[in-house]
Amino acid sequence: MTSILVVEDDAPLRRALRTSLRARDLEVHESTNGEDALVLAADRRPDLVLLDLGLPGIDGIETLGRLRAFSDVPVIVLTARDRAADKVAALDAGADDYVTKPFDADELLARVRAALRRSPQTGSGPSVVQCDGLEIDLVQRRVRLDGTPVHLTRTELALLEVLVRNPGKLLAHDYLLRQVWGQGYGGQSNYLRVYVRQLRRKLGDDATNPRLILTEPGIGYRWIADA
Repeated sequence: MTSILVVEDDAPLRRALRTSLRARDLEVHESTNGEDALVLAADRRPDLVLLDLGLPGIDGIETLGRLRAFSDVPVIVLTARDRAADKVAALDAGADDYVTKPFDADELLARVRAALRRSPQTGSGPSVVQCDGLEIDLVQRRVRLDGTPVHLTRTELALLEVLVRNPGKLLAHDYLLRQVWGQGYGGQSNYLRVYVRQLRRKLGDDATNPRLILTEPGIGYRWIADA
């Protein structure tokens, strides 16, 4: 059963979320603070986290930062804070989506479904991809080039995984930005170009004669490597 960790100190809202999620046959774990949420996330390994920012003790941003040290679980932030700076801070800390209170329950559930669809599922597609001396282990999240480990940041790994799991498909800038960085980054193609350039450099790919990542000017990128 798909499991959701709800991190919310408002008891009535937490009960409402529990009722709504369980009605959709989702397993629900609950926490009222960041410290306990981190323990639950490590122990129960939920499929998605709904995270309030205004928590007692460590706040939601710090909780998210600590969570990202050991987990790539999708996180949807729930908060009454509606300033752009708060949204950017949450997305930069690793949130996948951002919902401002008060919110419509159906909209939140739609965002939950979308985040779960985007989340890589174990066993979907090959777990190890090999091509021209490059080995990408999608389960262990390890990359080797001619037998030598390649250090990639978490963001670079996430971008590589989206590309590799969609071989030959044209992936638009907006799609890649939202898949890797979250909903708030749909229009920042310059940001994406920087990471693609870093990824190419580390993987030994040449933009002028690509064997891995093909640029479709003004549109997006394709993973073209032959497995």
